[in-house]
Amino acid sequence: DPNPFIQGISKKSFDQLQNDIARPLYDRATRGAYPPGSTVKPFEALAGLELLGLSPGKRVSCPGYFRLPGSKHKYRDWAHSGHGATDMRHAIVQSCDVYFYDLANHLGIRRLHDFMNGRFGLGQVTGLDIAGEKAGVYPSEDWKRKYRKAEWNAGDTVIAGIGQGYVTTTPLQMARATAILANKGLEVAPRLVSTIKAGWNFEPPFPKEASTRKPISASHWSTVVNAMVDVVQRGTARGISGGLGYHMAGKTGTAQVFSVAQGKSYKSMRVTKSMRDHAWFIAFAPVEEPRIAVAVIAENAGHGGTIAAPIARKVMDQYLLKETQ
Repeated sequence: DPNPFIQGISKKSFDQLQNDIARPLYDRATRGAYPPGSTVKPFEALAGLELLGLSPGKRVSCPGYFRLPGSKHKYRDWAHSGHGATDMRHAIVQSCDVYFYDLANHLGIRRLHDFMNGRFGLGQVTGLDIAGEKAGVYPSEDWKRKYRKAEWNAGDTVIAGIGQGYVTTTPLQMARATAILANKGLEVAPRLVSTIKAGWNFEPPFPKEASTRKPISASHWSTVVNAMVDVVQRGTARGISGGLGYHMAGKTGTAQVFSVAQGKSYKSMRVTKSMRDHAWFIAFAPVEEPRIAVAVIAENAGHGGTIAAPIARKVMDQYLLKETQ
């Protein structure tokens, strides 16, 4: 509640907020590093199209789990019975983990890291004009050697393919990555302040707000974005599609906070709240001429489609429809 700050908050009240276990004063947008979960899947799909020449129609068999060649270990899909033969569109719309386990394994961590970091800025600060921003992590072989004192393995790559494991991002990073996708490769530098004008017309130099990166192929962009539109219309975020007054492209994410042992399952409501899944949703709109990109995370709140997506819908409605309301 920001109201106590208006007239000046007491030291006692401020100390209570400062010591609150929920950390209400912590800037989660720029400093909160979370596993992004399935929100990375559209970007990974684009990597497959651009780096491997992957056909969007190629189908991957999803029996509910993935195995690396020669291994008995099962990397599970969220849908325990599987998705059947799955192409890229269906994999994004229904958030098929197995498809992206397989794709990450074919890409390898070097290409994945270079693409996610170099094209979409994951694992680096966005350059926001305030101090304290966190870079998050998009891991690499060198990163693991340096910070974990261990060698990279194929299983690490598989898990990174669904935005888990060592991968962490801030909400601002995901909003910026979504904006870059919306702009077909044009980099967006987030700003709280664009210029400062005083009585003497002083305008301090700010970095350019946008610079061109390697363009995204029009056909590849359409493949990924059309699938993201279907996520909203008939996929994991279909609950927010009713009465939508514009075309939205989005992707849900449900990010695990802790690992579940092989062959085990759990009921979220029986888990301590601080260990429950994070709910994510990224989106941009209107698809035809994008004006807004949004990333929402609801900590330990459950499924992205039912928790985070409705929040994003309210934000985007207010921004895009306020002139007609």
